[in-house]
Amino acid sequence: MSKRALITGITGQDGSYLAEHLLAQGYQVWGLIRGQANPRKSRVSRLVSELSFVDGDLMDQASLVSAVDKVQPDEIYNLGAISFVPMSWQQAELVTEINGMGVLRMLEAIRMVSGLNGSRGAGSGQMRFYQASSSEMFGKVAETPQCETTIFRPRSPYGVAKTYGHFITRNYRESFGMYAVSGMLFNHESPRRGAEFVTRKISLAVARIKLGYQDKLSLGNLDAVRDWGFAGDYVRAMHLMLQQDEPGDYVIGTGEMHSVRDAVRIAFEHVGLNWEDYVSIDPSLVRPAEVEILCADAERARNQLGWEPSVDFPELMRMMVDSDLRQASREREYGDLLLAASW
Repeated sequence: MSKRALITGITGQDGSYLAEHLLAQGYQVWGLIRGQANPRKSRVSRLVSELSFVDGDLMDQASLVSAVDKVQPDEIYNLGAISFVPMSWQQAELVTEINGMGVLRMLEAIRMVSGLNGSRGAGSGQMRFYQASSSEMFGKVAETPQCETTIFRPRSPYGVAKTYGHFITRNYRESFGMYAVSGMLFNHESPRRGAEFVTRKISLAVARIKLGYQDKLSLGNLDAVRDWGFAGDYVRAMHLMLQQDEPGDYVIGTGEMHSVRDAVRIAFEHVGLNWEDYVSIDPSLVRPAEVEILCADAERARNQLGWEPSVDFPELMRMMVDSDLRQASREREYGDLLLAASW
């Protein structure tokens, strides 16, 4: 019998890559969908014939119990979240409900369906749970690089909610013997990243500027430093975490730091342009409380999971620019066809 996985957030960047990876491993893959009108369902449209879907909402406990009971998954990957950090200052309560309490509701659904009522060892046959924790939990970092034992100092409502999700996952592991792990993933990007995220905002703008659709790119803090990797690499780590004999939490990242300025320079250079001719600073885009430096120490993941990233940062930025150039070119061709048809 093939393993069965349930993914929340299956239409997001990570969910779509994880679905592809698990299907390649021979899994039956189910996606939790909040209604049928999900605007990003197109991300997994090419996989629809191989996927199954179940209705559920991270803000509705009963729907999660029903979904878990129906699917009876071997593995659950909780990737569903509001993932755009700046939004968490505008909608702090909503972000906390989904990114924090949503984790608790999913853990409770697993506990109820599995009949876990007291402390016991994480034995075979248990549903295994992966929680998508975040490097944003480290916030105003106590040390660099950051590892599994680095203390958390979150600097956004998003980071605070993710920290709750992280600790409640650990609590259910320790309280009920649940096989529950957290992946503290550092920034990971791809051509499937939402246009609001800085790396995709850059790659889209570079493509549009190169093709003459856009004149300028406005950004906030060019000096912010991150550890950026490729999302397709990071979903492999998620899967590996749930294959271990004992549950544990892992930091996942490349261990290399790059600034937003580096990302801009690499992207513009890839299309033969000087970034300083096109980029302007907009103070309104600077976060109320900035996280200046994030860098992963992923030694535990390398040693215990055998995980290594395969795509470096310059390659990642070039990949994203190339993808957006193709997309922008297709849009122009489609526009030209519509114009010709109107004549």
